[in-house]
Amino acid sequence: MAKWVAPEMPPWGLCFWRLALACAILLPIVHRHHDAMIGLVRSRAVEIVAVGAIGLTLCQGMIYHGLSDTDATTAGIIMALSPVMTMVLARFVLGEPLGLWKSLGALLALAGMMVIVAHGNLTALLQLRFNPGELWIVGSAFCWGLYTVLLRRSKFGLELLPLVVLLLGAGALVALPFHLWELFNDERSAMNINGLLALAYLAGPGGALMYYLYNRSVETLGASRVSMLLYLQTMFVAILAYLLLGESLHDYDLIGAAFIVAGIVLATVLKPKTSHARIS
Repeated sequence: MAKWVAPEMPPWGLCFWRLALACAILLPIVHRHHDAMIGLVRSRAVEIVAVGAIGLTLCQGMIYHGLSDTDATTAGIIMALSPVMTMVLARFVLGEPLGLWKSLGALLALAGMMVIVAHGNLTALLQLRFNPGELWIVGSAFCWGLYTVLLRRSKFGLELLPLVVLLLGAGALVALPFHLWELFNDERSAMNINGLLALAYLAGPGGALMYYLYNRSVETLGASRVSMLLYLQTMFVAILAYLLLGESLHDYDLIGAAFIVAGIVLATVLKPKTSHARIS
Protein backbone atom coordinates (compact mmCIF):
# COMPACT_ATOMS: atom_id res chain seq x y z
CA MET A 1 0.00 0.00 0.00
CA ALA A 2 2.87 2.39 0.75
CA LYS A 3 4.33 1.68 -2.69
CA TRP A 4 0.91 2.21 -4.26
CA VAL A 5 0.37 5.62 -2.64
CA ALA A 6 4.01 6.79 -2.99
CA PRO A 7 3.54 8.65 -6.32
CA GLU A 8 0.69 10.68 -4.85
CA MET A 9 1.92 11.50 -1.36
CA PRO A 10 5.38 12.65 -0.18
CA PRO A 11 7.13 10.25 2.23
CA TRP A 12 7.03 12.35 5.40
CA GLY A 13 3.40 13.27 4.80
CA LEU A 14 2.57 9.58 4.50
CA CYS A 15 4.59 8.86 7.65
CA PHE A 16 2.88 11.62 9.65
CA TRP A 17 -0.69 10.77 8.64
CA ARG A 18 -0.25 7.04 9.14
CA LEU A 19 1.14 7.48 12.66
CA ALA A 20 -1.33 10.21 13.65
CA LEU A 21 -4.38 8.31 12.40
CA ALA A 22 -3.25 5.01 13.94
CA CYS A 23 -2.72 6.78 17.28
CA ALA A 24 -6.18 8.39 17.08
CA ILE A 25 -7.83 5.03 16.32
CA LEU A 26 -6.11 3.22 19.22
CA LEU A 27 -6.36 6.00 21.82
CA PRO A 28 -9.98 5.23 22.89
CA ILE A 29 -9.17 1.50 23.19
CA VAL A 30 -6.58 2.19 25.93
CA HIS A 31 -8.76 4.66 27.87
CA ARG A 32 -8.28 2.72 31.12
CA HIS A 33 -4.55 3.41 30.93
CA HIS A 34 -4.75 7.17 30.26
CA ASP A 35 -3.66 8.16 33.78
CA ALA A 36 -0.62 5.87 33.65
CA MET A 37 0.21 7.14 30.15
CA ILE A 38 0.05 10.78 31.28
CA GLY A 39 2.26 9.99 34.26
CA LEU A 40 4.85 8.33 32.03
CA VAL A 41 4.87 11.28 29.63
CA ARG A 42 5.46 13.68 32.52
CA SER A 43 8.36 11.68 33.91
CA ARG A 44 10.07 10.36 30.76
CA ALA A 45 8.90 12.46 27.81
CA VAL A 46 12.35 12.79 26.19
CA GLU A 47 12.92 9.03 26.18
CA ILE A 48 9.47 8.36 24.69
CA VAL A 49 10.04 10.91 21.92
CA ALA A 50 13.53 9.52 21.17
CA VAL A 51 12.37 5.89 20.97
CA GLY A 52 9.27 6.83 18.94
CA ALA A 53 11.37 8.94 16.55
CA ILE A 54 13.83 6.10 15.87
CA GLY A 55 11.39 3.21 15.68
CA LEU A 56 8.41 4.84 14.01
CA THR A 57 9.32 8.17 12.39
CA LEU A 58 12.76 7.37 10.95
CA CYS A 59 12.01 3.70 10.33
CA GLN A 60 8.84 4.39 8.34
CA GLY A 61 10.08 7.59 6.71
CA MET A 62 13.12 5.74 5.34
CA ILE A 63 10.93 2.96 3.95
CA TYR A 64 8.71 5.47 2.15
CA HIS A 65 11.77 7.27 0.74
CA GLY A 66 13.24 3.98 -0.40
CA LEU A 67 10.07 2.79 -2.13
CA SER A 68 10.44 5.59 -4.68
CA ASP A 69 13.56 3.81 -6.05
CA THR A 70 12.90 0.13 -5.37
CA ASP A 71 10.01 -2.31 -5.41
CA ALA A 72 7.96 -3.52 -2.45
CA THR A 73 9.19 -7.12 -2.80
CA THR A 74 12.86 -6.19 -2.41
CA ALA A 75 12.01 -3.87 0.48
CA GLY A 76 10.18 -6.70 2.24
CA ILE A 77 13.15 -9.05 1.89
CA ILE A 78 15.61 -6.45 3.21
CA MET A 79 13.37 -5.74 6.21
CA ALA A 80 13.75 -9.42 7.15
CA LEU A 81 17.22 -8.35 8.34
CA SER A 82 15.71 -6.53 11.33
CA PRO A 83 15.74 -9.48 13.80
CA VAL A 84 19.38 -10.24 13.03
CA MET A 85 20.32 -6.57 13.34
CA THR A 86 18.50 -6.53 16.68
CA MET A 87 20.66 -9.41 17.94
CA VAL A 88 23.87 -7.66 16.92
CA LEU A 89 22.81 -4.31 18.42
CA ALA A 90 21.71 -6.06 21.63
CA ARG A 91 25.26 -7.36 21.98
CA PHE A 92 26.74 -3.85 21.97
CA VAL A 93 23.95 -1.87 23.66
CA LEU A 94 22.63 -4.39 26.20
CA GLY A 95 25.65 -6.66 26.53
CA GLU A 96 23.61 -9.73 25.51
CA PRO A 97 25.84 -12.65 24.39
CA LEU A 98 25.95 -13.24 20.65
CA GLY A 99 27.58 -16.67 20.42
CA LEU A 100 28.93 -18.60 17.45
CA TRP A 101 25.66 -19.49 15.72
CA LYS A 102 24.21 -15.99 16.07
CA SER A 103 27.47 -14.50 14.73
CA LEU A 104 27.50 -16.81 11.72
CA GLY A 105 23.81 -16.13 11.15
CA ALA A 106 24.40 -12.37 11.22
CA LEU A 107 27.22 -12.71 8.67
CA LEU A 108 25.08 -14.83 6.34
CA ALA A 109 22.18 -12.37 6.59
CA LEU A 110 24.58 -9.49 5.91
CA ALA A 111 25.86 -11.31 2.82
CA GLY A 112 22.27 -11.75 1.63
CA MET A 113 21.56 -8.06 2.11
CA MET A 114 24.69 -7.13 0.13
CA VAL A 115 23.63 -9.40 -2.74
CA ILE A 116 20.24 -7.67 -2.89
CA VAL A 117 21.45 -4.06 -2.71
CA ALA A 118 24.17 -4.79 -5.32
CA HIS A 119 21.61 -6.58 -7.53
CA GLY A 120 23.91 -9.61 -7.60
CA ASN A 121 26.59 -7.55 -9.38
CA LEU A 122 30.03 -8.15 -7.84
CA THR A 123 31.47 -5.15 -9.71
CA ALA A 124 28.88 -2.84 -8.18
CA LEU A 125 29.69 -4.32 -4.78
CA LEU A 126 33.42 -3.70 -5.15
CA GLN A 127 32.86 -0.18 -6.48
CA LEU A 128 30.26 0.61 -3.80
CA ARG A 129 27.56 1.41 -6.37
CA PHE A 130 24.18 0.67 -4.81
CA ASN A 131 20.58 1.58 -5.47
CA PRO A 132 19.83 4.49 -3.09
CA GLY A 133 16.30 3.20 -2.50
CA GLU A 134 17.58 -0.10 -1.13
CA LEU A 135 20.08 1.73 1.11
CA TRP A 136 17.14 3.67 2.60
CA ILE A 137 15.46 0.32 3.36
CA VAL A 138 18.65 -1.01 5.00
CA GLY A 139 18.70 2.14 7.14
CA SER A 140 15.08 1.49 8.09
CA ALA A 141 15.87 -2.09 9.13
CA PHE A 142 18.72 -0.76 11.28
CA CYS A 143 16.38 1.78 12.93
CA TRP A 144 13.85 -0.95 13.73
CA GLY A 145 16.56 -3.09 15.31
CA LEU A 146 17.81 -0.13 17.36
CA TYR A 147 14.24 0.71 18.37
CA THR A 148 13.69 -2.84 19.64
CA VAL A 149 16.89 -2.74 21.68
CA LEU A 150 16.16 0.70 23.13
CA LEU A 151 12.65 -0.44 24.02
CA ARG A 152 14.11 -3.34 26.01
CA ARG A 153 16.64 -1.06 27.68
CA SER A 154 14.16 1.67 28.61
CA LYS A 155 11.77 -0.60 30.57
CA PHE A 156 8.96 1.96 30.59
CA GLY A 157 6.81 -0.19 32.89
CA LEU A 158 3.61 0.28 30.87
CA GLU A 159 1.53 -2.37 29.13
CA LEU A 160 2.42 -2.91 25.48
CA LEU A 161 -0.59 -1.43 23.71
CA PRO A 162 -0.77 1.85 25.70
CA LEU A 163 2.97 2.21 25.21
CA VAL A 164 2.55 1.73 21.45
CA VAL A 165 -0.11 4.49 21.43
CA LEU A 166 2.32 6.86 23.18
CA LEU A 167 5.10 5.98 20.74
CA LEU A 168 2.77 6.48 17.77
CA GLY A 169 1.88 9.93 19.06
CA ALA A 170 5.53 10.78 19.66
CA GLY A 171 6.45 9.51 16.19
CA ALA A 172 3.72 11.66 14.61
CA LEU A 173 4.97 14.76 16.46
CA VAL A 174 8.53 14.17 15.21
CA ALA A 175 7.29 13.56 11.64
CA LEU A 176 5.20 16.76 11.60
CA PRO A 177 8.10 19.23 11.02
CA PHE A 178 9.37 17.10 8.11
CA HIS A 179 5.88 17.07 6.60
CA LEU A 180 5.57 20.84 7.04
CA TRP A 181 8.93 21.23 5.28
CA GLU A 182 7.52 19.22 2.36
CA LEU A 183 4.50 21.50 2.21
CA PHE A 184 6.77 24.57 2.37
CA ASN A 185 8.65 23.17 -0.66
CA ASP A 186 5.34 22.55 -2.46
CA GLU A 187 5.57 18.76 -2.14
CA ARG A 188 1.86 18.28 -1.70
CA SER A 189 -0.42 15.28 -1.86
CA ALA A 190 -2.51 14.74 -4.98
CA MET A 191 -4.73 12.01 -3.61
CA ASN A 192 -7.23 10.22 -5.80
CA ILE A 193 -9.61 7.54 -4.55
CA ASN A 194 -6.94 4.82 -4.79
CA GLY A 195 -4.47 6.89 -2.79
CA LEU A 196 -7.05 7.62 -0.10
CA LEU A 197 -7.92 3.92 0.15
CA ALA A 198 -4.24 3.03 0.46
CA LEU A 199 -3.74 5.59 3.24
CA ALA A 200 -6.87 4.35 5.01
CA TYR A 201 -5.47 0.82 4.93
CA LEU A 202 -2.03 1.91 6.20
CA ALA A 203 -3.58 3.80 9.11
CA GLY A 204 -6.38 1.32 9.94
CA PRO A 205 -5.83 -2.40 9.19
CA GLY A 206 -2.13 -1.88 8.36
CA GLY A 207 -1.54 0.41 11.34
CA ALA A 208 -3.88 0.42 14.33
CA LEU A 209 -5.26 -3.11 13.82
CA MET A 210 -1.80 -4.51 13.08
CA TYR A 211 -0.34 -3.08 16.32
CA TYR A 212 -3.35 -4.32 18.30
CA LEU A 213 -3.14 -7.86 16.89
CA TYR A 214 0.64 -7.95 17.33
CA ASN A 215 0.37 -7.07 21.01
CA ARG A 216 -2.43 -9.61 21.54
CA SER A 217 -0.29 -12.28 19.89
CA VAL A 218 2.66 -11.47 22.17
CA GLU A 219 0.38 -11.87 25.19
CA THR A 220 -1.01 -15.18 23.88
CA LEU A 221 1.99 -16.86 22.24
CA GLY A 222 4.99 -15.20 23.84
CA ALA A 223 7.62 -12.98 22.23
CA SER A 224 9.83 -15.80 20.91
CA ARG A 225 7.13 -17.57 18.90
CA VAL A 226 5.78 -14.26 17.61
CA SER A 227 9.23 -13.15 16.41
CA MET A 228 9.55 -16.36 14.37
CA LEU A 229 6.12 -15.80 12.78
CA LEU A 230 7.14 -12.28 11.72
CA TYR A 231 9.41 -13.82 9.09
CA LEU A 232 6.21 -14.67 7.18
CA GLN A 233 5.90 -10.94 6.53
CA THR A 234 8.43 -11.18 3.70
CA MET A 235 6.37 -13.90 1.99
CA PHE A 236 3.15 -11.90 2.38
CA VAL A 237 4.81 -8.79 0.91
CA ALA A 238 6.02 -10.73 -2.13
CA ILE A 239 2.59 -12.34 -2.75
CA LEU A 240 0.63 -9.09 -2.31
CA ALA A 241 3.12 -7.10 -4.42
CA TYR A 242 2.66 -9.68 -7.21
CA LEU A 243 -1.15 -9.59 -6.98
CA LEU A 244 -1.65 -5.84 -6.49
CA LEU A 245 1.39 -4.21 -8.11
CA GLY A 246 2.42 -6.79 -10.72
CA GLU A 247 5.91 -7.12 -9.23
CA SER A 248 8.04 -10.23 -9.67
CA LEU A 249 11.04 -11.64 -7.86
CA HIS A 250 14.51 -11.11 -9.35
CA ASP A 251 17.28 -13.69 -9.29
CA TYR A 252 19.29 -11.57 -6.84
CA ASP A 253 16.23 -11.31 -4.57
CA LEU A 254 16.00 -15.11 -4.39
CA ILE A 255 19.73 -15.56 -3.76
CA GLY A 256 19.79 -12.82 -1.12
CA ALA A 257 16.65 -14.21 0.52
CA ALA A 258 18.25 -17.66 0.72
CA PHE A 259 21.26 -16.19 2.57
CA ILE A 260 18.99 -14.21 4.91
CA VAL A 261 16.81 -17.25 5.70
CA ALA A 262 19.93 -19.35 6.37
CA GLY A 263 21.23 -16.62 8.66
CA ILE A 264 17.91 -16.44 10.51
CA VAL A 265 17.90 -20.23 11.02
CA LEU A 266 21.45 -20.18 12.39
CA ALA A 267 20.77 -17.20 14.64
CA THR A 268 17.37 -18.14 16.04
CA VAL A 269 16.83 -21.89 15.70
CA LEU A 270 20.18 -23.53 16.43
CA LYS A 271 21.23 -23.38 20.07
CA PRO A 272 24.71 -24.02 21.47
CA LYS A 273 25.11 -27.34 23.20
CA THR A 274 25.52 -27.09 26.93
CA SER A 275 27.42 -29.70 28.89
CA HIS A 276 25.92 -30.89 32.14
CA ALA A 277 28.56 -31.73 34.71
CA ARG A 278 27.63 -34.30 37.31
CA ILE A 279 27.89 -32.95 40.86
CA SER A 280 28.83 -35.53 43.49
